[in-house]
Amino acid sequence: MATDVKVPVLGESITEATLGEWLKQPGDTVAADEPIASLETDKVALEVPAPEAGTLSEHLVAVGDTVEVGAIIAKIEAGSGAAASAAKATPAPAAAKAAPVADASSVTLSPAVRRLVLEHGVDPSKIKGTGKDGRLTKDDVEQYVKNGAPAPLVEKGTAKGAEIQAPAAVAATGGRNEERVRMTRLRQTVAKRLKEAQDTAALLTTFNDVDMTAVMETRSKYKELFAKKHGVKLGFMGFFAKAACLALKDVPSVNAQIDGDEIVYHDYVDISVAVSAPNGLVVPVIRNAEAMSFADVENTIGDFGKRAKDGTLTMADMKGGTFTISNGGVFGSLMSTPIINPPQSAVLGLHRIEKRPVVMPDGSIAARPMMYLALSYDHRLIDGREAVTFLVRIKEAIEDPTRLLIDL
Repeated sequence: MATDVKVPVLGESITEATLGEWLKQPGDTVAADEPIASLETDKVALEVPAPEAGTLSEHLVAVGDTVEVGAIIAKIEAGSGAAASAAKATPAPAAAKAAPVADASSVTLSPAVRRLVLEHGVDPSKIKGTGKDGRLTKDDVEQYVKNGAPAPLVEKGTAKGAEIQAPAAVAATGGRNEERVRMTRLRQTVAKRLKEAQDTAALLTTFNDVDMTAVMETRSKYKELFAKKHGVKLGFMGFFAKAACLALKDVPSVNAQIDGDEIVYHDYVDISVAVSAPNGLVVPVIRNAEAMSFADVENTIGDFGKRAKDGTLTMADMKGGTFTISNGGVFGSLMSTPIINPPQSAVLGLHRIEKRPVVMPDGSIAARPMMYLALSYDHRLIDGREAVTFLVRIKEAIEDPTRLLIDL
């Protein structure tokens, strides 16, 4: 008797998802709780585990289909092989691209890792995983390729008698080609929310610049001791997160939100940190950042970054948030006007550090490492004076980090 594989509960207020990828194919043997499919919700990618051990007999939905919580998406037969030969899989849609050289079907991979494996044409079974339970991470694959992975070979005589061919090289004919790719559910949601923010909030951006000399000197002086004691690097985000906590205390409206005809003020600071993930931008939340140490902040951000790459962030990681920090500087951005993350009322944009001539207090001119800061905010709630005051508080704390220690 076949066992149904159902879409699990996806999180609060989430009722449907998109089938992003099948991790197991009909005929594959699966263990209990082994991921067999990846679902894309409005915020994260989730894996669907096998309810029991057996053989995956058929797919009932195709990649790209929308499925609701509780819907049956596949069936599992008892046993390890007999059912597979009799099972009839849902016909796969015509492929737009040639089959990849790498065979990743025998190894359970997250969607992000699977894409990377297929992109580089490497054998995932040859790579040592450093993730949970020995699973592969993106870093594992990238390091394997960087260290000189063997060139992929064309295989013949596979288990199903098929021949795997390397993708044919596209002739340089000078033609104009187009490719249509379905937007991921995450990208659709990001687009919708950003447009809603523009349509609803009275968005305005104010700028300032900050001299990063003091922070850079502090990092240089203490980075080795910090890493030795706390097991994590002392980065810039720790300074800006703590500076934001001080500034938000002085200007509470920047940490508030509008709810109907009321303003909700928070006596805590939950900082959403914009992190780049394979499917788009995600914003996990550092909760109670005002009560955290520098090490706590840096460890939390590092964990978010790693799990974003691996595709293992959860809905709970991104729920809530009272204020957002987005660091476009890691990509080389000089200046930007970030968009708020509703229902929040403000977002702080950080940018790249570059040396610029600065007139010093004594009238001399010196080359200093400068960064532009941008605060985008909802003018319905935050006045210009408050926005400017907030940025000045950030500037003061970064240019004189001692303020972070004495709460000034």
